[in-house]
Amino acid sequence: MLENAATATRVDAFKGEEFGSGIRCVSSLPPRREAADQPQELPVSMANVIGQSESLVEVYRVVDRIAATDCTVLVTGESGTGKELVAKALHDASPRAQKAFVAVNCGAIPEALLESELFGHARGAFTGAHAAKQGRIALAQGGTLFLDEIGEMPMSLQVKLLRVLQAREYSPVGDTRTLTADVRIVAATNVQLEEAVRDGRFREDLYYRLNVIHLQVPPLRERADDIPLLATYFLKRACDKTGREVQGVTRAVAELLVSYPWPGNVRELENSIERAVLLCPNDVIEPRDLPSRVCGLGQERRVSARLPDTGLDLRAAVETFENQLIRQALERTSWNKKQAAQLLGLNRTTLVEMLKRKRIAPKAA
Repeated sequence: MLENAATATRVDAFKGEEFGSGIRCVSSLPPRREAADQPQELPVSMANVIGQSESLVEVYRVVDRIAATDCTVLVTGESGTGKELVAKALHDASPRAQKAFVAVNCGAIPEALLESELFGHARGAFTGAHAAKQGRIALAQGGTLFLDEIGEMPMSLQVKLLRVLQAREYSPVGDTRTLTADVRIVAATNVQLEEAVRDGRFREDLYYRLNVIHLQVPPLRERADDIPLLATYFLKRACDKTGREVQGVTRAVAELLVSYPWPGNVRELENSIERAVLLCPNDVIEPRDLPSRVCGLGQERRVSARLPDTGLDLRAAVETFENQLIRQALERTSWNKKQAAQLLGLNRTTLVEMLKRKRIAPKAA
């Protein structure tokens, strides 16, 4: 009986309409909103991109328009939104596509090593430099240099990067030669560079040199229509990677995936699907296979209120419910206001103002 009941709730994640290169969307998820007119033609640069929400399509429309130029591009967006994918799409659509796409994470390399990593060094330039080494700029010659987490670049290196952008030249560490930098620079960050400039942590002249074209990658919560496509793609890829044969998801899982705000964006969705595929004991993913944060918040969002027979004070009830959800989000994130705001679909400033107005503070230990 239990087996039959479980079977009755199954939903084939690969049943339904085709999208893109043989990718089929989860049929149990709410249908994507269709445009009033005929489906629009997607930008050429979206050939390898999963998604068709208007906010994402607009980013790639701009990519198509600027691909043939060598203008510097600044890509911003929350962590996990796919900023490097945008940079790679720009490279692939450009005349530089046959040359290298070289990525550097400015926040992951120690300051003492970052200069050598970017510009290279001469033999004997410092202790341990037993041989000359090409930097990432040289490796990207003729192609694209992607500087991720540009906001983490030390001030001492920012002026040297500015020289590359202004004069298209640089010198390796410990070398008197001046080399030509024939690279297109695309930078990315998940921080507000304007604030960093005001705080003196980022050079204003470098900011304006980088911000010739600004591409803002939307967070996943603002393009929920893409979740069915992404979930199906990640499910298939996880099955190929792990050797599991998971056929789909239940309707409850489908609803949870759409209702959860995904503060970690596409990367969090991918990790959650792979985890579910690994832990799923059957051939269909159920809510218990999802991370508790995904399952828990989705269920809270669907809580239905019951009107008492004697009536109630609606404003007071809404205020109480709102306060409870705000406190839950704060406690779940250890009072990290930025993360809590993401869970609630707010920006940090709005949440801070609400906390002041409502006088919500951590409970005394």
